[in-house]
Amino acid sequence: MTDWPIHGAIAGPIVMIGFGSIGKGTLPLIERHFKYDRKRVVVIDPDDGDRALLDSSGVKFLHLAVTRENFRDVLGPLLAEGEGQGFCVNLSVDTSSLAIMEYCREIGALYIDTVVEPWPGFYFDKSLGPDARTNYALRETVLAARRANPGGVTAVSCCGANPGMVSWFVKQALVNLAADLGDKAIEPKSREDWSRLARRLGVKGIHIAERDTQRAKKPKPIDVFVNTWSVEGFLSEGLQPAELGWGTHENWKPANAGAHSKGCGAAIYLNQPGANTRVRSWCPTPGAQFGFLVTHNESISIADYLTVRDESGKAVYRPTCHYAYHPANDAVLSLHEMFGRAGRMQEEHHILGEKEILDGVDELGVLLYGHGKNAYWYGSQLSIEETRRVAPNQNATGLQVTSAVLAGMVWALENPRSGIVEADEMDFRRCLEVQTPYLGPVVGVYTDWTPLTDRPGFFPEDIDETDPWQFRNILVR
Repeated sequence: MTDWPIHGAIAGPIVMIGFGSIGKGTLPLIERHFKYDRKRVVVIDPDDGDRALLDSSGVKFLHLAVTRENFRDVLGPLLAEGEGQGFCVNLSVDTSSLAIMEYCREIGALYIDTVVEPWPGFYFDKSLGPDARTNYALRETVLAARRANPGGVTAVSCCGANPGMVSWFVKQALVNLAADLGDKAIEPKSREDWSRLARRLGVKGIHIAERDTQRAKKPKPIDVFVNTWSVEGFLSEGLQPAELGWGTHENWKPANAGAHSKGCGAAIYLNQPGANTRVRSWCPTPGAQFGFLVTHNESISIADYLTVRDESGKAVYRPTCHYAYHPANDAVLSLHEMFGRAGRMQEEHHILGEKEILDGVDELGVLLYGHGKNAYWYGSQLSIEETRRVAPNQNATGLQVTSAVLAGMVWALENPRSGIVEADEMDFRRCLEVQTPYLGPVVGVYTDWTPLTDRPGFFPEDIDETDPWQFRNILVR
C-alpha cells in the first residue's frame, strides 16, 4: 500500500515522551497519517542513542528525563506553544502516566499512553505489599482520577497492542461468535449490552493468547536479556504479581491467591511473579502451548467491562481473563537465565531490531472459551516480512503496538471531549479500521482443544474433569 490515508490534523504541538522501540515505530506512522507542523514536533528521552533518526527527519530532540520534579516545567511550555490543541504521546518508562495525563487535561492537551506507568521505584519497592504493586492498584488510581474529574479533554489510557487492540478484538470476536451461534440480537452499543452478550453466549473466559516466533540471526549471548520489545517494560511487569480477571464460574482458587479490598473487585493476584507463572493456552500456529501469566491492564479492564451485576451490585457474571504469553525464544531463555539465579537481572538488555531478525510471526489474539463452540481465537498474525513491507524502524511486535497508538490518536482527535477512557470503551470498529492495514492476516479460528486435552498423562494430576475451563486446569502447578 503506497497511498496511505490522512486520518486527521493535529493543529498544535506533538510531544512524544520516550524514543525506544515503540517511539521509533510510532513517529513514522504519525508522519504518514496526520497533517501537522513538523517544526512543532518534539521528542524527549534520556537516551540519545537513536538521535540520528530524529536529526535526519528534522524533529527536535530534548535529551533529558521527564521526572516527578520537572514534568510540569518541561511539558507545559512545549504543549502550550503557539496555537492549536497539543497532543502528548507518552511512550516512556519511569514516568507517571497518571501525573502527566492529569496535567495534560489541566492545560487542555490531548493525551495517550500504552500502560499505566508509575514513577521510578514502584515496581521494585520491597516496602510495598504485593497487592499494592499490582496493575489493579495502578488502574484504580486512573479510575479514581476519572471519577474526580469526569468528562473534559480526552486522555486515552493503555492503548497499545495489549492492553489496547485486544479489547477491540474481544468485541469483534463476540460479534463473530454471536453470528455463528445464531444470536439474533442487534450489535451491542453499551457496556451493559456487551457484558450481557458475553454472558448470553456462555463465554467463561478470555486468554490474551500470544506466540512470538521471531528468530534472531545470532544466538542470545550469556548474561544478556534479549526481547522483541522493551526489556525494562517486560521485566517490570514480569516481576509484578501474576494477575487475572476472576470469573464467576471459577470454583477453585490457588492457595497463594490474594484479593483486593477496594475498587472494582474484578481481579485477583498470585503471590508469585507473572513471568515465572505458566498457564496452558492455545494459538492457531503452535496449537496447545504454555504461556506466561504476566500481569496486564487488559486482564482487569476486560473482565471489569464484561461484568454483569444484579440490583444489589453483586457480580453475577464475569469471565476469567488473563494474558497467556509465549514470547520469542530468546526472551524465554532470558527469563530462565534470570529466574535461575533468583531473579537477578542481566546487566545488558537488547531489543531485536528489524534487521537482526531472520524470520517469524507475532501471533497475538484473544481466545474466547467455554461457549457452545468450545473456543475461538481471533487476532493478528503479523510477520516480520510484512512489517518490513509496510512500516519502518520496528519489528512485528512493535508494529502491533504502534498501529494501536495510531488508532487511539485518531479516535482521540475525533472524540476530543471524552475524558479519561480505556480501550474497552472506544469505538472498536473505527479503531480496527485504522489499525488493520498494519496487522497482517487478521483471522478467526475455532478449536476443539481444552486444557484437559491429552491429560492426565503418565502421572496423576489435580484436575477438574467436570469443567475443562476451570482455572484449576489452566494453571501449571
